Amino acid sequence: MKWKPEPLPAAFCHSSKIGSLMSLPPTPLSGTFSTVLDVFDAVLSVAPSHDAFVLPSVDGPTQRLSFIDWATRSDALAGWLQEHGVKKGDVVGIQLPSGLDYAIAYQAIVRTGAIATGINPRLGSAEINHIHKRCEPVYVFDGDLPQCNDGDPMRRRVAIDANDPVAIVWTGGTTGYPKGAWFDHACLEAMSHGAAPLSAIGDRRLSPLPFAHVGAMTRVWDELMHLITTVIAPSPWTPAGALSAIGSEKVTVCQGVPTQYRMMFDHQDFTSTDTSHLRIAGIGAARIPTELVIEMREKLACPVVVRYASTEACLATGTRLDDDIKTICTTVGRPNGTVEMRIVAKDGSLCELNQVGTVQLRSRAIMRGYWKEPELTAQVITPDGWLVTGDLGGVGADGNLRLAGRTTEMYIRGGYNVYPIEIENALGAHPDITGAAVVGASVQDRLGEIGILFAVARADATLNLTDIRSFTKQTLADYKAPDALVVVKELPLTSLGKVDKKQLQMAAEQEAAKWVRQK
Repeated sequence: MKWKPEPLPAAFCHSSKIGSLMSLPPTPLSGTFSTVLDVFDAVLSVAPSHDAFVLPSVDGPTQRLSFIDWATRSDALAGWLQEHGVKKGDVVGIQLPSGLDYAIAYQAIVRTGAIATGINPRLGSAEINHIHKRCEPVYVFDGDLPQCNDGDPMRRRVAIDANDPVAIVWTGGTTGYPKGAWFDHACLEAMSHGAAPLSAIGDRRLSPLPFAHVGAMTRVWDELMHLITTVIAPSPWTPAGALSAIGSEKVTVCQGVPTQYRMMFDHQDFTSTDTSHLRIAGIGAARIPTELVIEMREKLACPVVVRYASTEACLATGTRLDDDIKTICTTVGRPNGTVEMRIVAKDGSLCELNQVGTVQLRSRAIMRGYWKEPELTAQVITPDGWLVTGDLGGVGADGNLRLAGRTTEMYIRGGYNVYPIEIENALGAHPDITGAAVVGASVQDRLGEIGILFAVARADATLNLTDIRSFTKQTLADYKAPDALVVVKELPLTSLGKVDKKQLQMAAEQEAAKWVRQK
């Protein structure tokens, strides 16, 4: 059985809560657009001075970037890139923190016809080296942008079309190395058609995600089409910083994980924060306590929706504005936009209602493939265009997808996907560890989930969590370092000789229950 997208009500495309933006058009931009630059030109004709990005600061002035300034500065930087030999089809890296410079660099790369790839500065040296080797960027922005002048916001430097690559987004994997999912302009357009209800004309949307994430790299068409102001959450994320941004910038769309909402509600600044402009609160694919959803609706006075996607899919499913609390808490909704979905059994047959199988998705929004890895691409995209997600789930009579687990054993720490095998492989080189297994477990902290390391020590060796974390950070991103350590004499094994992580899960949850964040 296959599940196809359904039309969304008109209410998903406009909200009376966006009251301070009456100068903006009430409907999406009209016209035929083939590329991001076509949409950008249309934006400049109707709202050139409107905020595109806002970066609040706790100890300095707020930084703002209007659409006209974004286009002008990006064109000037594009000229600098061309002067330094960057051509259409080249890959250019952005190894910068989320901010205005990142947005300018991204758009400058697009304007040269090159391909932008975000490289999260928090990645480890081995991961960064792998990315460089795989995509061979001709240039990488990794510091202050060069000073450039003479930008023309309407200039077209090269001819590009809908099928030209625009971005490579890196994701973890069971091999222990990032894979580059690449997208063209048509992918970004298709994503925008499924952006509702998290996108309405004139939204001011709080963005807690790193800009190298698929949630930022593939949303530029959507953000332009809906004249969205991206309010960048202060980094590192704190409840005080998020609340300050929500109130001072009149945020209409709030996004985060359940523990972040919990921390905001418990913070002393919440009662004095103006949340009256919020029209919707979004949460990623995570189990949400019923009590929290009720509290969110009451305290934020807006609907709550859950979204599910992946780097490769870009767009997948989501709950609806009028869904009841049970649906929000136990499902990840129905297909968005033009997404088709099917659940496939191990034997390749289609699952019936309530039968668990592998989630597969098909739409123009999914990645075109893994960059320069055709064999890996063929493993996850079928000849007829279905993306094999690796997630297990089933669909009930209500049409909503219920996830049953991850075949990859991935856990989400503070919004970042973490694959245990990456950590286990890294610890294989540790001189005092003979066996290692990492299991994700939930915590009452803004991180949501943490990694519990079960390790077997070499004879006469003493293991220390601080030392192990430092060792891991030498090759992996800091957020992948294990958060807790349990020393065991041996790891439990299945009948096939593999580590039995199901047997470790209960111990991991017990460890997580008493876990306290290190200072």
